[in-house]
Amino acid sequence: MAEVRLEAVDKRFGPVTALRDLSIAAADGELLVLVGPSGCGKSTALRIVAGLDEPDAGQVWIGGRPVGGLSPRERDVAFVFQSYALYPHLSVAENLGFPLRVRRVPRGEHACRVGRAAELLGISDLLKRKPRELSGGQRQRVALGRAIVRQPAAFLMDEPLSNLDAKLRGEMRAEIRRLQRRLGTTTLYVTHDQVEAMSMGDRVAVLRDGVLQQVATPRQLYDEPANRFVAGFIGSPPMNLLPAEILREGSRTTLILAGERLPLASELSRNLPAGVGGAVVFGVRPDALTVPPHPEIGGPHLIVRCPVEDVEYLGAGSLVRCRLGAHTLVALPYPAAPVRPGDVLPLALPLGSAHLFHPESGIRLDFK
Repeated sequence: MAEVRLEAVDKRFGPVTALRDLSIAAADGELLVLVGPSGCGKSTALRIVAGLDEPDAGQVWIGGRPVGGLSPRERDVAFVFQSYALYPHLSVAENLGFPLRVRRVPRGEHACRVGRAAELLGISDLLKRKPRELSGGQRQRVALGRAIVRQPAAFLMDEPLSNLDAKLRGEMRAEIRRLQRRLGTTTLYVTHDQVEAMSMGDRVAVLRDGVLQQVATPRQLYDEPANRFVAGFIGSPPMNLLPAEILREGSRTTLILAGERLPLASELSRNLPAGVGGAVVFGVRPDALTVPPHPEIGGPHLIVRCPVEDVEYLGAGSLVRCRLGAHTLVALPYPAAPVRPGDVLPLALPLGSAHLFHPESGIRLDFK
């Protein structure tokens, strides 16, 4: 086990900047997920840690030692790729043991490690099969096992579940998390799927255009996004982001949203950064919206009446898309509202669960 740390890492590919001043660390034994849209630099960061790419600036540390200039083999990391990359002519046992054979691990230890990894992954009965005889989930387990037998200082996983169907992805998420906790190996995990990131990571790092936006626990990312991008990227469905205005008149502060004026209580306005006024972006999560009357509606809130445009039945509830002025408001109301397109639905927007963002920089300006 070892800490994996990137310090002020830059990487450019010609005129394109893939990473800009990236500083981030996965603690010893931690599962740190890198998430962001395609092209944000998350896979590049993983390849730099592995030694497959070299940074243009900055340094990588693994286990307390700088590894710049070391080959991938010398860095003591195991990489699990998006493709299974199994040798089709080798059996499962031979695929699992290939990294050990390359390193000339003694035969007795070789067999012991392969057997332990197979048992850990529940594939002991598949050892004699070839990859073509396996399902997608079984092939992914073999790819994971090939990394496990190495007993590396860190695992690096680059979207390892993207080739699986939705049901199997859910199962393998839980499997990888269970294995990582049992082994206690520091893991950097890359995905573009924010649900995968939130359900697996001890902490999650959000990247955009090669720049780190925020690194925090899943709950902190959801409840306290650092900026508008994180607020809109994390969460399914994402946060509602609506234009609003803060109006200061002497000692009074008013929030103007959807044509409604809501005087802010002193304890809320007092928490706004000094000088904040004028245009802002108002953010509220769909699951924070409730249908009055409801016992959990308390504190400052705004009641809006929204024409329903669409309803998606989700089993335990319904996702409702409403029209609020010129904008769409997505709600997961609790309790579930029995509404149909064309109905007018009253919704309570609670300020205690809402956020304000700067309209240009996107930085959060909370009154929480």
